[in-house]
Amino acid sequence: MAATTSIRPRRAARRTGEGGTGLLPVPLPLVTISGPPVQYKGDDLDAARGPGLGCFRFQLIVLGFLVVLTPLSVLWKWPDAVSAGLLFVVVILLLITGQTIIFLLRLVAADRRGRRRPLASTTKTVGELADEAAKAGPPDEPASPPSDEGPVRQ
Repeated sequence: MAATTSIRPRRAARRTGEGGTGLLPVPLPLVTISGPPVQYKGDDLDAARGPGLGCFRFQLIVLGFLVVLTPLSVLWKWPDAVSAGLLFVVVILLLITGQTIIFLLRLVAADRRGRRRPLASTTKTVGELADEAAKAGPPDEPASPPSDEGPVRQ
């Protein structure tokens, strides 16, 4: 069972009086374990379809080359039509590269939706610790309140 918390806006609490009666608590899940699959163009996102990382790297290399070449074409006094053409190619390649990175980021997000254990980790993840704490029940009262004094120099 996920822990929930409630939010009460300050303005609404002032309207309803000192105690803030009349407002219903809004449950907010603190942890979402998994949800429905990520949708792309109305269908489940498939990693085998669409551009890959190699295509994206190639686009970045060409884009970097053209970004450097475009101002140099003006400096070297190439014809204005060539410089303008390079500029339009850079803008179009920026749009295509941007769409590719959005697609790849959606793939990464779809891959990381489920709770996974890191491959090289020998310690428990924060999610695993939270699950164990939720199974154990509510935490006990601390023996004594923490002291305000400590090794911090004031």
